[in-house]
Amino acid sequence: MPAPDPSAQESSDVATGLAAVLPVLQRALDRRLAGDFPHPRPPEGQLALLRLVGERDGITVREAADALLMKPNNVSALVSRMTEDGMLERRPDPADKRVAHLHLTAEARRRLTAVQELFDGYVTEALHALTDGERDALGSALGALHGLARHLHPATAR
Repeated sequence: MPAPDPSAQESSDVATGLAAVLPVLQRALDRRLAGDFPHPRPPEGQLALLRLVGERDGITVREAADALLMKPNNVSALVSRMTEDGMLERRPDPADKRVAHLHLTAEARRRLTAVQELFDGYVTEALHALTDGERDALGSALGALHGLARHLHPATAR
């Protein structure tokens, strides 16, 4: 029986570790945010859509659905709700009135900025509790994590 490939085992260990720790990090940030954010926290789907529109102003519903791995009709329903709530604007495409381009409202932009500032503060605070070596390792890993995200879902490429 051939010996197991050490690189395959190492990759499996890294994959298992990442799959376990990434959701824990997100839940920890979400819980901290729930206590500090002065507005009702939008559901994760709405927050993901707000972030995406903030990064890609003018994105269409179909493009947003592709990027978020959601069905277009579900994104359309989110957009309708968020438009009613004053978080998104839906503007028709001048060339094709069936296509809508999405834009953040000023209030959505303020709230998204506030969320990001809180998240940045939480992570900065936690980073200060780590050793220099741990911070360096995390900084070095950022590029690889972005590459991993692109391989898992190409629409995440920036």
